[in-house]
Amino acid sequence: MALPLRAALRSAGRFIVKNPTAMLSMARHALGMRIAVPLDALRWFISNTPPSKKAPQDVTISPRPPAIGIGATVDLMGTTVRAGASIRVERIEVSETSFKVTLRISDVTMKVLGESFTPVAGLIKSGALDLSKPGNLAKFMPKRPPVLVEAHDDIIVLDLMQNPKFAENDRVRGILGTLTPVVNVSGLSTEGDMLILQLRASPFGIPRALNAARALASG
Repeated sequence: MALPLRAALRSAGRFIVKNPTAMLSMARHALGMRIAVPLDALRWFISNTPPSKKAPQDVTISPRPPAIGIGATVDLMGTTVRAGASIRVERIEVSETSFKVTLRISDVTMKVLGESFTPVAGLIKSGALDLSKPGNLAKFMPKRPPVLVEAHDDIIVLDLMQNPKFAENDRVRGILGTLTPVVNVSGLSTEGDMLILQLRASPFGIPRALNAARALASG
């Protein structure tokens, strides 16, 4: 189900009216090869995304510069938990064959909602889980997702290209092959109520990008 475009445009218009300086801030960042995305845009996207039984519920997003604060109600092995954390993007590596994001996670909190007597609930309530090292917990989680390629201490590394639906999409691979030789994302952080994507440009990658564009067009 597609998100309602008309509602998105109305929401964007209301945001600009209420935040007239936001456009100036976005323009200033653009001059420095940065893309500034209002966190309200992410909040709108989440609240208007069709619900899924397995998806996190009641998601909240808040700026914790340079990190971003995330809160959500999740089902953790049959236990309803309210979880929160500060997530900082340490590194981004994007190419035609790899889409790695290195995250540093801190300030992790977990609270069991309702009455629950599962092993997970017992661990959380007793304080036996070391939430200061979420990477170590993720490393030993059952049914570890293929995109989780590395986890230790407070570091988690995701590679989206390990998701077959993503990796086997020729159009996605073609777009990455066209864009990444010339323009790449070198960092991501928050500033005020904005999400900032730092871009890195390289004119030396233009020939390779043109070849990828021709292959994409011919395919």
